[in-house]
Amino acid sequence: MIRKLAMVTLALMLAAVPVWAEEVSGKIQKVDSADRSIVLEDGTQLWLAESVSVSADQLKEGATVKASYEEKDGKKVVTKIEVSP
Repeated sequence: MIRKLAMVTLALMLAAVPVWAEEVSGKIQKVDSADRSIVLEDGTQLWLAESVSVSADQLKEGATVKASYEEKDGKKVVTKIEVSP
């Protein structure tokens, strides 16, 4: 019984570990507004989370971005983005 309880406790602790955001920066090579994704010049593809709002005027090819993202289902999902012309 104690062993089962320890295993359940460990599983709950691991599930509560926060996901750390990664950062990436570069120039936008391609924008797919229908898919809410961008591709940087180095080939990195990023998907914008629904909670991320940025104007279409800012998010264009050639603009420089700095983005924080989390891996979700094999995709790099942007949680924060800064755009420079």
